[in-house]
Amino acid sequence: MTSRATVSSQFVAKKITEILANGDEKTIEEIIKLLLNSDKVFIYGAGRSGLIGKAFAIRLVQLGLKVFFIGETTTPIVEDTDVALIISNTGETMSAIQTANIIRRVGAKVIVMTSRKTSKLAHAGNIVVTLNPELDDEAVALAPLGTLFEDSTLVYLDGIVAYIMEKRNETESKMRGRHAIWV
Repeated sequence: MTSRATVSSQFVAKKITEILANGDEKTIEEIIKLLLNSDKVFIYGAGRSGLIGKAFAIRLVQLGLKVFFIGETTTPIVEDTDVALIISNTGETMSAIQTANIIRRVGAKVIVMTSRKTSKLAHAGNIVVTLNPELDDEAVALAPLGTLFEDSTLVYLDGIVAYIMEKRNETESKMRGRHAIWV
């Protein structure tokens, strides 16, 4: 008999593949261009979206980019030569919307990742990536509370890491050399 954990894992993997199958290559190119041509990259998300953002921030640092997570005590000010990635499943998280609006006001670019293309956060973005899983009863039971959006976002962003590696001629060995010392 297959356990609920195995059924859930297989379900999530299948759904991520379906969600990411509709990827827009033009949007990916625009994101890469912004990330590589900006002075600094800022990332923001609340809760689990924030954890996904932090995972992406770590990889970008390992790729040699100047990256900051908004809300940390050492985060510098956003300037008009910067870009920010803001992640929110619903696109209605007030702190995410306020952050996007402040960043746009200073003239920096905003990349939004959300499940709702008509959300307030999506309206504040220069580039919007919509990863919209179907939330039927099975999805709610096997992948509750935004799991499909969050996991799809992580995989999408990890794909961007691989693409930046290729564009910058980076290797895992070079990235490992930039790995933080965590004790």
